[in-house]
Amino acid sequence: MTDTPLENIAPIFRAGTSDAEIEAAALKAIRRRKHAVLFWRLVILVGILGAWELAANRLWIDPFFYSSPSGIVMRLYEWITEGTAEGSLWFNLWVTMEEALIGFFAGSIAGVLVGIGLGRNQFLSDIFSVYIKAINSIPRVVLAPIFIMIMGLGLASKVALAFIMVFFVVFANAFQGVREADRNMIANARILGASNWQVTRTVIVPSAMSWIFASLHVSFGFAIIGAIVGEFVGARFGIGQLISIAKGTFDAAGMYAAIILVMLVTLLAEMIMTMIETRLAKWRPQQHTDMQ
Repeated sequence: MTDTPLENIAPIFRAGTSDAEIEAAALKAIRRRKHAVLFWRLVILVGILGAWELAANRLWIDPFFYSSPSGIVMRLYEWITEGTAEGSLWFNLWVTMEEALIGFFAGSIAGVLVGIGLGRNQFLSDIFSVYIKAINSIPRVVLAPIFIMIMGLGLASKVALAFIMVFFVVFANAFQGVREADRNMIANARILGASNWQVTRTVIVPSAMSWIFASLHVSFGFAIIGAIVGEFVGARFGIGQLISIAKGTFDAAGMYAAIILVMLVTLLAEMIMTMIETRLAKWRPQQHTDMQ
């Protein structure tokens, strides 16, 4: 764990240093650290891609199986300009995103509601906990063939799998967030005459928001996984279908290109989720972290 910017600049101040000088030095240290982080991120990325390209060109690795960064870029450019054998790249990407987004929102809302509901009701929690544990013990990806057999190759089966992938992650965090709520705050609210609904809305839910947002950050990735696995098992369109076809034709560049597309979309969703969390959780104190 490295020192924070304020810890780095603290020793340089003498007695009589003004608040404005301290603030200016702190901001400068923060900017310097951000630039250093960005620099090393780019260095690592360029180093990995350069080593991969060099190894493929020198045949230290087999390009047939591992492709190369230049080959992947060419495949992406071909898909963007000419489309794929299964239609436009953007159409296939939208199909996957539609399945993932519907499953993500439905699974998140259901997970939050059920998690808070069971977290607040011990009797119902005791009844349904065994069923939830039983269903949660099933590897979700093995449900893909069942959903496709029941719902067909269309949208519904992929949404169902994405929903299942998201629901249990969000539910577990929401449930635990409710159980970890500050009992003293709950007791104080009750002393002031708050009803059960008011306690839930003003104390329990805000207390559980950190847990819920932590699950949302990872659950969109699970929604993508659910949609792609469903497409991989059986679909007419989608990124999973592109990966399946690339696998069947031994097109390594195509498989890596599809994976990179999914990675970029997931990172974009993570950035959007972070911005939303920042806006909705302004009440939380700012905390410095080395993972920025």
